[in-house]
Amino acid sequence: MPKMKTHRGAAKRFKATGTGKLKRSKAYKRHILTKKTAKNKRNLRHATMMDSTNEKVIKKMLPYL
Repeated sequence: MPKMKTHRGAAKRFKATGTGKLKRSKAYKRHILTKKTAKNKRNLRHATMMDSTNEKVIKKMLPYL
């Protein structure tokens, strides 16, 4: 049986926590930042947990996580 391949796009976007949950970065922080408030941009900096409904699909993409 050959080794399973990791989805490279997913590997760059998600990291696993110690308990096995998935961490992701927030969207809307790339461009058009002038119209966004400082508070909004500050809150977008922090990573957040992956929603449990999507977690199963992402974990399939990352077999060695």
